[in-house]
Amino acid sequence: MAEEHDLDFGSADAGASHTFPMQCSALRKNGHVVIKNRPCKIVDMSTSKTGKHGHAKVHLVAIDIFTGKKYEDLSPSTHNMDVPNVSRKEYQLPGLHSDQLDVSDDGFLSLMAEDGETKDDVKMPDSGEVAEKINKLFKVEEKDTNVVILTAMGEEAAIDAKEAPRGS
Repeated sequence: MAEEHDLDFGSADAGASHTFPMQCSALRKNGHVVIKNRPCKIVDMSTSKTGKHGHAKVHLVAIDIFTGKKYEDLSPSTHNMDVPNVSRKEYQLPGLHSDQLDVSDDGFLSLMAEDGETKDDVKMPDSGEVAEKINKLFKVEEKDTNVVILTAMGEEAAIDAKEAPRGS
C-alpha cells in the first residue's frame, strides 16, 4: 500500500534550543523565564513556605520582553522552569548619506552588523519610545544610529536606539 503523504521534517523546530531548564529556586529578579510559552523578564518574586509537609512555592511576576504583557506563575521551588536564551545585539542603521541602508517602505529596518552583514528582517516598531528614538535620530537629525535588537525563542524586536559613536 503506497503512502500518499509528502512530509518534510527538514525544517521542524520544537523550540527546545531556544530555552534551557532551571530550578525555580535558582531564578532571580531581573533574570528571564518562560511563562505561558512567552519569554519574560522577572520583575518580582517571592518564596513562601506551605504547611508542615508542603514544599516551598515560588511566586513569579514577569513581563513579556516583546509585548510588555504581565504574567504570574506559582510553582514549587524544586520544579524546573524553562529559561529563554536571550541575546542582545547592536546593529547600525547608517544615516541617509548611505544609499543602501535605511527603513524600507514596508516597515522593515535595514541594518548592518559589525562584520558588514546586512539584516533586513526586523520590523520597525509601529509606535512607542523606540520608534520615536529611531525616527528622531535617523530621519530628523540624519545621524548614524545604532539599534539594539533583542532575540529570544525565535522572535526579535528593536528595543532601543542611540546615536552611533563616530568612527564606527
